[in-house]
Amino acid sequence: MTTSLPFRAGLLSLVILAIFLGAWHIATAGSTPIANIDPEYAKLLGQTATQGKSAMPGPLDVGRALWTHLRDPFYDRGTNDKGIGVQIAWSVARVAAGYGLAILVALPLGFVIGMSALISRALDPFIQIMKPISPLAWMPLALYTIKDSGLSAIFVIFICSLWPMLINTAFGVASVRREWLNVARTLEVGPLRKAFTVILPAAAPTILTGMRISIGIAWLVIVAAEMLVGGTGIGYFVWNEWNNLSITNVIIAILVIGVVGMALDLVLSRLTRLVSYPE
Repeated sequence: MTTSLPFRAGLLSLVILAIFLGAWHIATAGSTPIANIDPEYAKLLGQTATQGKSAMPGPLDVGRALWTHLRDPFYDRGTNDKGIGVQIAWSVARVAAGYGLAILVALPLGFVIGMSALISRALDPFIQIMKPISPLAWMPLALYTIKDSGLSAIFVIFICSLWPMLINTAFGVASVRREWLNVARTLEVGPLRKAFTVILPAAAPTILTGMRISIGIAWLVIVAAEMLVGGTGIGYFVWNEWNNLSITNVIIAILVIGVVGMALDLVLSRLTRLVSYPE
C-alpha cells in the first residue's frame, strides 16, 4: 500500500527541519567563544557569561526563550516591555485595517476597470506609475500629512495591498467568457444582478489570488514600517531587541513573523480553493 503524497511531503519536511536544526546546533556550538564577558552584557545577548559559550544562540537557547515568551505572551509592563502576543496583535490589527480599506477600494474599482475598456485604458498609465513605487517611500509623506505613526502605517499597508487586488480583479472581470455574458444578455439579466451572479463567481478565483498576494506583501511591509515608526508591533519588537543586543529574541521574532505570515496565506489559500471550480 503506497503512502499518500501529503504524508510523504510532511515526513520530508520533518527530515529537512531536523537537518537544519542539527546544522544550526553544530555551527553555533563551534563558533568563536565569548571570553571574560560582563554578566549584565551577556544577559542582553540572551547568553550566559561562561567561558566557551557562543555569541550566536543555538536552537536550544532559542527554544528556551521562545517557551518563556509563550508562557505569558500578553503582558504589558510599559512602552518597551510588552509581550510578543501584544506586539503581534498590534501588527495584525494594522494589517487588517489597511487591507480592509484596500478591499473596499480595489474590488469595486477593479470591476469598473474590467468591464470598461475606456476606463481601463484611461487609468492604466496611472496604475503603471503608482504600482512600482515602494510602499515605504510613502511613509515620510504619510507622517507629514497624517501626523500619526499608527495611521501612517495603516496607510502604507493600504497602498501596498491595493495594486495586486486591483489588477487581478480587473483582469478576472475582463477575462469572463463572452458566451456567459451573452447568455445573461439574452436572458435580459440586469447589470447589478449580472455582476453578482455571473461575473463575480467567474472572476472570484483570480480576485482571491490577488488578495492572497496582497496579504503577503502587507505583512512584509508592516514589519519594516513599524521599524520606522516605533511604538508597538512586531517590527518595533525586532528593532528594540536588536538595540538591546538580544539576538535570541530577534530570531524568535523572525520565526513568529514567518509563522503568522504562513497562517494568513493559508487562510486566503483555503478561500481561493473554495471558490475555484474545475474547467
